[in-house]
Amino acid sequence: MGKNPLADCVGFEWNEWNSGKIWERHRVTPEAEEVFFNDPFVLRGDAAHSTSEKRYGVLGQTASGRPLFIAFTVRKKQIRVISARDMNLKEVREYRRHEKEDS
Repeated sequence: MGKNPLADCVGFEWNEWNSGKIWERHRVTPEAEEVFFNDPFVLRGDAAHSTSEKRYGVLGQTASGRPLFIAFTVRKKQIRVISARDMNLKEVREYRRHEKEDS
C-alpha cells in the first residue's frame, strides 16, 4: 500500500446523500469516525474499487465497541466515508486476529 494514506488527513467529509444511505441501510451514523482513533485498526487497500481514485477499507470499532467496516477515500486531506457497516463474520475473525497480535 506504500505511504499511510491517513498520515496527512485533518478531518472527515460526509456526503449528505451518502450518509443518509448509510444510515438507512446499516444504521451507522458519523460514530464511524471513532474507528479511526481506536486500536486495533486494520487498514487495507481496495484495488478492485480504485479505478478513478484510491480507495481503502478499514476494520475497527467505535468507542462503544461496535465493530465496523468502513470504505473510504482521501480527498484534500479529508477522509471521505463511502460506506460504513457492521463487520461480517470473516471480517470479525480477521479483526480478532489483529486484536490478539496487538495485545
